[in-house]
Amino acid sequence: MPEISSEKLDRLVERWEAVQSELASAPEQERFVALSREFAELDPIVEVIRDLRGAEDELAQTEELLAAPDTDPEMAELARAEQAELRERIEALQSDLQIKLLPKDAADERNVILEVRAGTGGDEAALFAGDLFRMYQRYAEAHGWSVQVLSASESEVGGYREIIASISGKGVYARLKFESGVHRVQRVPETESGGRIHTSAATVAVLPEAEEIDIEIRNEDLRIDTMRSSGAGGQHVNTTDSAVRITHLPTGIVVTSSEKSQHQNRARAMQVLRARLFDEERQRAEQERAAERKDQVGSGDRSQRIRTYNFPQGRVTDHRIGLTVHKLSQVLAGDGLDEIIDALITDYQTRQLAAMDQQESYA
Repeated sequence: MPEISSEKLDRLVERWEAVQSELASAPEQERFVALSREFAELDPIVEVIRDLRGAEDELAQTEELLAAPDTDPEMAELARAEQAELRERIEALQSDLQIKLLPKDAADERNVILEVRAGTGGDEAALFAGDLFRMYQRYAEAHGWSVQVLSASESEVGGYREIIASISGKGVYARLKFESGVHRVQRVPETESGGRIHTSAATVAVLPEAEEIDIEIRNEDLRIDTMRSSGAGGQHVNTTDSAVRITHLPTGIVVTSSEKSQHQNRARAMQVLRARLFDEERQRAEQERAAERKDQVGSGDRSQRIRTYNFPQGRVTDHRIGLTVHKLSQVLAGDGLDEIIDALITDYQTRQLAAMDQQESYA
């Protein structure tokens, strides 16, 4: 891990002081918001820098005491123990600082559009899609986030062929962005008399919500169709043509929403369309960066099988990091999901640090 230069740390502290000073001068609202955001990013970094420098000063004093020829033997023994503790603390603070200084994903603080779709496996896949959506719903509630279903296509046996929802709260995308991909389930269906284990799958997409300034959507690029809303089994929800289907002609992306209000359906469909186009743009930029640095960390490829939920053995395995936890019921209840997400974030940060080390070696 490359050591961060003292000059860089000085610049960070100086910038923190400048931002703090400008905030105190009561700037205009737009400038105040920008400065507040920067201060919120710098403040935890500066706190670690101060702790690190305090520990380094203590270590220097301790080593000075040990180097003195007239130091009492008992005092020297205490100093050696303190020296070992301070070195460990400095190493931990340096590691913490490296992580805090990693490049931030600009979308981390955004709300998300969550899309869960049944994959291979017929009715079992739809039931599993329902299990996954409820898992994320409970996880969101535990974190104080709000969940709003935008559209849902229920299957006849329960579960969902497709369900799309928005999740709003602090740092939603940062926690959920590694959930995109193919989730596989292994279990004995209730209708299986022979006790055979079936394998089915569902796909999850986690898209950062886009603002209008992120993506320009021209009216001439849209085809908007209205149709009659229908529920499971084709039953009419109402008698008006309220459902909306929007087709983005340049990309072929199709979004539908089928609640009772046509106006609301159009707004929700546009919200999902904007998120999908924004995600495509981000993935294209990420692929270009990956090609340049030959680093596929965190690609979030949705064709990739990322996790298996094995009911007979009560285990969940994340294939990207080789992590297995025997807490299937806790994970599906939302309680055990943090353990997996924390491990994914740690792995991602470790790979980022390794990539930085490699860049330093070529510099």
